[in-house]
Amino acid sequence: MGVLIRVLAHSPLARPLPAVTLSALGLAGVAFVGLCATAPAPSATALPVWLPLTALAHRLGAPQLSALAADLIMYTGISLCVLGLAGMLWANSRGWRPDPRHVFWTAAAAVAVLVNITPVGSSDPASYAAYGRIAALGHDPYVFVPADLPGHLHNPYTVLVGNQWQHTPSVYGPVATWTQLGAALAGGSRPWATIWGLMIITGAAFLLAGYLLLRTAANPVRAGLIWVANPLLIEQLVVGGHLDALVALAAIVAILLSRRGTTVWHDAAVGVVVGVAAGIKVNAVFVALGIAVPLLRERAWIRLVRTGAVAAVTALALYGFSYGLHALKPLEKASTLVISPSIWRLVQLIGNHLGHRYATSTLIGLLWPPLMIALAWYLYNRLSPDVPTVVAATCALTFAWVAVAPWSLPWYASIAWVTLALLPRNSLTRWLTLVTGGLALLHFNGGHTPNPRPVGPTP
Repeated sequence: MGVLIRVLAHSPLARPLPAVTLSALGLAGVAFVGLCATAPAPSATALPVWLPLTALAHRLGAPQLSALAADLIMYTGISLCVLGLAGMLWANSRGWRPDPRHVFWTAAAAVAVLVNITPVGSSDPASYAAYGRIAALGHDPYVFVPADLPGHLHNPYTVLVGNQWQHTPSVYGPVATWTQLGAALAGGSRPWATIWGLMIITGAAFLLAGYLLLRTAANPVRAGLIWVANPLLIEQLVVGGHLDALVALAAIVAILLSRRGTTVWHDAAVGVVVGVAAGIKVNAVFVALGIAVPLLRERAWIRLVRTGAVAAVTALALYGFSYGLHALKPLEKASTLVISPSIWRLVQLIGNHLGHRYATSTLIGLLWPPLMIALAWYLYNRLSPDVPTVVAATCALTFAWVAVAPWSLPWYASIAWVTLALLPRNSLTRWLTLVTGGLALLHFNGGHTPNPRPVGPTP
């Protein structure tokens, strides 16, 4: 891999025009799948739902992709996104300095188009919409599952949810649920409209995080290429419609606030934002740990206690006064999931074959956290001691989590990427690109059985 990287780094790929071209072609390929791979084509790559541009494409006679064609285009598109990203970063290291404002607005134009195309690579947006619909009907999405909606498996929301998740309550925090509720209230009985609203919210969060990086990063050109112009992230967070963009936005706000001052009000603000981030998704705990690291090193015990206390109170208040602390219960089952393919899945299969299912699950649960901490410590020490500790620690922790956790998906790397954008050039960029790209190539199935009747505006 090192030899291949060195060869590519000194090839024409490391020039601005080829790199940008590959990035654009990669995103165009993924978008093409979103426009064409929906039902009635037998593909599970994209959701069977038509958003406005998808409906327009079908009205204009867009071709219907087979499952094989959709998969091949996705493999090619993601690979081109990885190569395009690498090429842009190599070109930047060799002196290419595009105007960061032009980079931002070009990316914003692309995002404005992509949020109108059917989500590709995951059924998560359908689950978000279903939980929003459940909440809009007055039910508790942490108890009530998508299959319980009126009409059950024939409900237009339920039929879009991945088969594995139709009987699963929400594992997202109350802030995420309120976002989903707002989109569902606007969408009503039209799941395509709810998903469209969620896509717009995700795209806006992605761009807002990019704008903050543009205004605060020491190297705004690199920050723009790492985040807002990153074709791999656009493919995962925007085209995939994942709320991890919201978590990344909250993470970067908390980190920037923690670096602006040491007063009581600064610490309280950081605690509130971290608590809100935990109210979106629990992996925000790594942001809290990253913020705690410099305070521990400086032995700033009072600041650590008050920041942690505000974060804990905020998170508990969000859970306790919305749906209740039972909203945390679905996380217990989710924490035992093991994804395939992974080394942990191999361990699980061997243990299950030997008849030690419970012992194997316990062993995996005991092994991966210390391995994650060890990898995070190694990655942290690979970074320059001159970089901000809070940024380096958060990046290392979230990267290690994505690399080691038994259940890991490419969009989980959003916090690692948004913090990496604040760091100078380093070797983590290469490995995070490879890990995220590898996971993206392994996991881009919509997670549902193809539906011959798409849901959406009639083309």
